[in-house]
Amino acid sequence: MVLEEPHTVAFLDHRPLFPGHCLVIPREHYETLADLPQELLEPFFSTVQLLSRAIPTAMKKPGSFVAMNNVVSQSVPHLHVHVVPRKPKDGLRGFFWPRTKYGSEAEMKKVAERIRTAAEKT
Repeated sequence: MVLEEPHTVAFLDHRPLFPGHCLVIPREHYETLADLPQELLEPFFSTVQLLSRAIPTAMKKPGSFVAMNNVVSQSVPHLHVHVVPRKPKDGLRGFFWPRTKYGSEAEMKKVAERIRTAAEKT
């Protein structure tokens, strides 16, 4: 165990991208970020923030990569955040997704409006 707090725990990933790669999870079971109760957001992400500072320091790296999957590519159906120590030219590039462009400014505005509308209904 790397860190134990009242609402969260952190431990080393058993298949790390780099040494020091940790997973931060809530103690109670929540499958995705959307399932995490509002009152647990601050303590959960405070732990993530703490480790985003501590891991690079401990591993003598200048930065970190913080990531979370929700449903798709979520290998374990329990909310977890990856905090990975990083340095320039460490080989971790482009392994997640291909970048695309919107066809037009109008298409971009339509997508933004769809998201705003969905957020208002949630």
